[in-house]
Amino acid sequence: IAGYSLLFTTGRGNDVACAAVRALAPYIVGRDVAELAADVGVLARELTWDGQLRWLGPEKGVMHMAIGAVVNAAWDLRCRLDGLPLWRVLASLSPAEIVRQIDFTYIDDAMTADEALAILESSVPGREERMAALEADGLPAYTTSAGWIGYDDDKVDRLVRESVAEGFTMLKLKVGTDVQSDIRRMRVARHAAGDDVRIAVDANQRWGVDQAIEWMGQLDEFHPYWIEEPTSPDDVLGHRTIRDAVHPVRVATGEHVQNRVIFKQMLQARAIDVVQIDACRVGGVNENLAIILLAAKFGVPVCPHAGGVGLCEMVQHLAMFDFVAVSGSSDGRWIEYVDHLHEHFTDPVVITAGRYRAPVGPGIGARMRDASIAEFRFPDGPAWTAPG
Repeated sequence: IAGYSLLFTTGRGNDVACAAVRALAPYIVGRDVAELAADVGVLARELTWDGQLRWLGPEKGVMHMAIGAVVNAAWDLRCRLDGLPLWRVLASLSPAEIVRQIDFTYIDDAMTADEALAILESSVPGREERMAALEADGLPAYTTSAGWIGYDDDKVDRLVRESVAEGFTMLKLKVGTDVQSDIRRMRVARHAAGDDVRIAVDANQRWGVDQAIEWMGQLDEFHPYWIEEPTSPDDVLGHRTIRDAVHPVRVATGEHVQNRVIFKQMLQARAIDVVQIDACRVGGVNENLAIILLAAKFGVPVCPHAGGVGLCEMVQHLAMFDFVAVSGSSDGRWIEYVDHLHEHFTDPVVITAGRYRAPVGPGIGARMRDASIAEFRFPDGPAWTAPG
């Protein structure tokens, strides 16, 4: 189970995360695997509502992410017992079975279990056709690999052109360090991409509210599609203020939103235009199901975050479940893609013509190669101990 913990962290961060996972061992060790995997929702509630663990949160921080790691691992067991990828397991559940996986505590003022059931039941017609379309065509991806801060103009130009040629219809640039540099890089990217390709920007929480509004005003001429994480992920009203000021540029956030309650408030306040779920930030698959359904209730598209090691492999399943069993649409929806470190996973993502292809192997996508685990195990792996 520790192998599923916070795959995008390294060094001491990963050591702390694994310690948090080990603290959950009493809930797992000695239990029957089939019984555990049969209803992961029961396990998720047990972990989330432990009184001592909630004192460390509640439902936030490293313990909540550790709970998510254990819940995700339990789903991986379920998928391997069934011999199916996660997206297929979830899409095969009945609406009532999906609703039973969700903890509606703190969110039933925004969406009741009955409302969630109605959303899911309305999407039952056409499920089989959407599954066939997903297997044939996949889902749209956008790439962040062309726009990391630190790339010089020539590299941005080259990578943007390559991304467009590879079929990506949206790409993303990191911004927020220096406004003049951002203006110059956006000009390069827009010229290379042309007018028909969307360019999103991502500030990674660098700005205060007023600064975000002022900065985005200086990028407006390049028609950014969305501004991602313009300010603190906990600042619901700040996001609403930014959204009102930068419209029609969309506001997106979610990779650091720590639970369904903050997402609920973001949606209730009409503070965001794009919900960005993350496979590891919240309490695992079950809480992400709640967030996907909240987004559907408020009519906001889900565009998952995948800018970390293993996140592309995992989060694609959640987006595919959303397409097949909840929203029924890929309009205005992309899954983030980064082009590095997939070689460390037994079932790496497959991208063709700018689209995620549906995984066929069993599991949630998080299983790493034994050789990679051995090499990068902290603190005694060769990657850490080799001279130089």
